[in-house]
Order: sequence, then structure tokens, then C-alpha cells
Amino acid sequence: MTKTKVKVSTFSATPRDLEMLEVVARYHGLNKSATIVSLVRKEFWRAFPGGTDKLRPDRGAKVKDES
Repeated sequence: MTKTKVKVSTFSATPRDLEMLEVVARYHGLNKSATIVSLVRKEFWRAFPGGTDKLRPDRGAKVKDES
């Protein structure tokens, strides 16, 4: 009996999306999980530069005026 390697994803992504993720992760020297977290953080602070009610910027962080 031979074992077949199966790729399991816990999120929805096309094979093309996964390949792009692997390339970006390799480029930055990170694993895929760290790459996803890094991208989410960047997008969060881009969208909410002053934070939210529960998530505030770190002490000393430069916050752009939203007006």
C-alpha cells in the first residue's frame, strides 16, 4: 500500500493563490502563516490608522491624522 500525499488547506484558496503566497513568503524569508499575518497587519493599519475601540496603536507609533 502506497501513501499518497494530500494537500490540506484550512482556508479557501485556489492553487494559483497558494503559489502566490508561497512566492511572497519565500521572497520575505517567512513561512506562509507569518506572511498572512504580516499582510493582515499591514492592511489593518492602512484601513484603520488610528486603530479601533479595542485595538489601539502601540505606544510611540506615528499615527496619521485621519481628517
